[in-house]
Formats: sequence, structure tokens, C-alpha cells
Amino acid sequence: MENLQQVEEFKSSPELVEKLYANSLQKNYKAGSVILNENSAIRAIPIITRGIIKVMRTDEDGKEILLYYIKAGESCIMSFLGVLHNETSKVRAEVEEDAEILFLPVEKVALFIKEHPQWLDYIFRLYHNRFEELLEAINAIAFKKVDERLLLLLQKIAEMNQSKTILITHEQLANKLGTARVVVSRLLKNLEENGVLQLSRNKITLV
Repeated sequence: MENLQQVEEFKSSPELVEKLYANSLQKNYKAGSVILNENSAIRAIPIITRGIIKVMRTDEDGKEILLYYIKAGESCIMSFLGVLHNETSKVRAEVEEDAEILFLPVEKVALFIKEHPQWLDYIFRLYHNRFEELLEAINAIAFKKVDERLLLLLQKIAEMNQSKTILITHEQLANKLGTARVVVSRLLKNLEENGVLQLSRNKITLV
């Protein structure tokens, strides 16, 4: 409960936090677990209380691209939009770091909007943050070279984990960037030669 109590919009409404816990189903997931698939029905809104979730999109060829991450205290705005428009999921959500998640049933979402202005403020802030991140993702794919996107991704992961050491494989990085593993391996070697990072088995350390 402590993580949600630190959310800016919830600080003035401990009652809302209590209601979220009282009306939600709480589940724990290991890294690699999929909590939402593309085209699946959205029956509940996930609210992350611990861990990190990555939100992906898959193209017709099965290639995945990372859209954004969801951290503790946040939710998936794409799920909110799906609920409001009665649509199936447009994204895939996978646990990046062991997580604890509250699942708020869809019928409670609109009710909370009516009863708690802070809940609507929370949704709007999430929408704004995710919109900016999606613009960054589009900008990176359209205008940035793969080596720039790779370095930006590593910096983002390091910031989220609050550590310059990142436990990740070249294959995982390639999947996040929607490119080939051999390309990522070559670019990482170049970055290491330029003194930007240090490589070891399944581990990258930013300098």
C-alpha cells in the first residue's frame, strides 16, 4: 500500500488507496510472465505496486517493438482506453522485473471517476506521460539510428533500476528494439571500444 500512498494524486485521498486495495485482486508475477496479450479482452485495469512491466506491440511478421515501461505506482493507459471504448487490447504487457499488481475490475473504473476526482487526475497524468513516451518511441524509430536507440534504451533501463549495471542479453535488447541480435552485438562492441560501456556475460555496465 505504501507505494500507492506516495502517488501524487493519492496523497490527499487515503480513502481512494484503501478502496483500490479493497476492490482489486492482488497478484504476484515472476519476470517473463505475460499479464495481457494483444487482442485479448480487458476485464481489469492493472495497477503496479511493485516491479516493472514492459508494454510491447507486435507487427504482422511477429517482430516486437518496445513502447514503454510501467513502474510501481503506475498503470497501463492503453488498458484504460480499451475499457472506455470497449475494445480489446492493442498491446502486450510482460513482467520485466518480479511484480505485484492490483487488478481493478472494469466496472469500478467509471465509478471511481465519479466518486474521486483524484482518480481522474491520475488517469490524465498517466495519459500525458505515456503520450510523451510514445512520441519519443516514434521519433527514435523514424529518425534515430539503431546505435542511438540502443544507448537511449540502456540509459532508460539503468535509470529505472537505479543502477548502471544492467542484467540483460543481446537477444533481449534486440527484441526490445525490433532488430537482429547480431546488429545489437556489433553496436555494443562499438560502444565498448568507445568507452561508453563495459560488456560481460549477460551484463552491461554503463561508464
